[in-house]
Amino acid sequence: MIQVKKIAFSYTDRPFIENMSFSVDKGEIFGFLGPSGAGKSTLQKILTGLILNYKGSARVGDTEVKDRNNDFYEKIGVDFEFSSLYDKLTAKQNLEFFGSLYKKPLLNADKLLQAVGLHNDAEKKVSAYSKGMKSRLNFIKALLHNPDILFLDEPTSGLDPANARSMKNMILDQKARGKTIILTTHNMQDATELCDRVAFIADGRIRALDSPKNLIMRKGATRMIYTYMENGAFCSSECDLSDTGQDKKLSLLIKNGELLTVHSCEPNLSDIFMEVTGRELL
Repeated sequence: MIQVKKIAFSYTDRPFIENMSFSVDKGEIFGFLGPSGAGKSTLQKILTGLILNYKGSARVGDTEVKDRNNDFYEKIGVDFEFSSLYDKLTAKQNLEFFGSLYKKPLLNADKLLQAVGLHNDAEKKVSAYSKGMKSRLNFIKALLHNPDILFLDEPTSGLDPANARSMKNMILDQKARGKTIILTTHNMQDATELCDRVAFIADGRIRALDSPKNLIMRKGATRMIYTYMENGAFCSSECDLSDTGQDKKLSLLIKNGELLTVHSCEPNLSDIFMEVTGRELL
């Protein structure tokens, strides 16, 4: 559904996005992960046709983005991190207005509002909405015309745990319906839970690209910490899981039934990102 080959772009004379290539399959959730200023949002703007003076090739569906026309936007839905809603209109009026911009049949606005818990606030002006309510409304606005490809920028930002969980369930439901989803985030928990593959972006380059599980298993040694009593004192030791058979202390504790606790210490995506890029996610 998306094919990017050797694209490059910069806002100044200095290189920013350089020689970037990747592809995204139909029905895949693909994540761009990186800190602020890494190039994630710029890449999304290229793929959604907001930046056209890039070098290389960026094909979304069957369209080279720099050659896109109005029909291109019938096929994609975009949920920016910052709201693009009209504050003086109600939630329902916003959906009616944005829906009028499309030629294709629309999904039922009332059902979408119900799905994100905004049905009781449908007639309330958006100016009275909280950040989380605006985030949920902005999300269903992207779904309204039932696009084939969704571009989601920090979709759970500003949401409480319950609404974040509901949002993630809706994203997974869109995947189950065959939609292709591009997720831009610095939230490693969201990426681990939702994405089939992720691209680590730092300084305008892709530094690693694989499934979250493969990145964790390939880049991070899984550690095990075990505890025991020795000379009346509480003690702990650790080893790699691959070395448990060679750990004489562990073997002796198991043999004597003196092992108190065992904890695995699998690294998370944040740890792997730091290892690969030398940068923290801020």
